[in-house]
Amino acid sequence: MSITPPAPDSPLRQRLRDALRIAMKARDRLEIGVLRSTLAAIDNAETVEVGAAADRGKAIEESPVGAGAADVVRRTLTEAEVERIVRAEVAAREAAAREYDTAGVPQRAELLRAEARALLAHLAEPA
Repeated sequence: MSITPPAPDSPLRQRLRDALRIAMKARDRLEIGVLRSTLAAIDNAETVEVGAAADRGKAIEESPVGAGAADVVRRTLTEAEVERIVRAEVAAREAAAREYDTAGVPQRAELLRAEARALLAHLAEPA
């Protein structure tokens, strides 16, 4: 069974999803964990803001009825926003690694640095 790498010209989110599938097939626990948490951060960024619900302040009898009646369309992130989220994930891991170094826990710091490097590899510009 061959594992093909994600296409470098595809959107970052899709490259991360493809890389997750590859990591799962390879049973790469570090890569699986960092990709899942980063994709979750991207998904969380797409949620609708709390004040976006149009029915706030209405009486309960005026609420929409039926399955899906109150569903709201999720935000759509641009490629730049997705990249900004991934870079924030990298920065958070690097900052935490520095704190672990200060606290005298170099093993955990190196694990976080490895996660940051794994994410940075997906941010690299296509050749």
